[in-house]
Amino acid sequence: MRAVAQRVTEASVTVDGEVVGSILGPGLCVLVGVTHEDTHEQAALMARKLWSLRILEGEKSCSDLNAPLLVISQFTLYGDARKGRRPTWNAAAPGPVAEPLVDEVVAQLRSLGATVATGRFGADMKVALTNDGPFTVVLDF
Repeated sequence: MRAVAQRVTEASVTVDGEVVGSILGPGLCVLVGVTHEDTHEQAALMARKLWSLRILEGEKSCSDLNAPLLVISQFTLYGDARKGRRPTWNAAAPGPVAEPLVDEVVAQLRSLGATVATGRFGADMKVALTNDGPFTVVLDF
């Protein structure tokens, strides 16, 4: 499982002209990718790491500030462009495997007390954000 966490002052995701998820920061916009071997345990670890990651202003975490998170599924995090000019997506898990694990990250975050907005799995999403810093961290589990 892989995540790209960006410290934001605001973020939103739009599908078909409708805002389906948004946060006002400080908070994190998190893109989550799933590969074939990922597990629910890894999803729980990812959620705990995201909730406690000290990358907000003053080395604070979302848990310290009760800051919101916008979590968006992103299969392209497992794209491979090392050969040729067109990436392959072989390492990305298919929807029936990936969707429950992205949902598990969200559920685990909420069980920790987080306010979590989401995108819509498998949709053509338009993501808008203001990266604060900019500050971006890649997490692999």
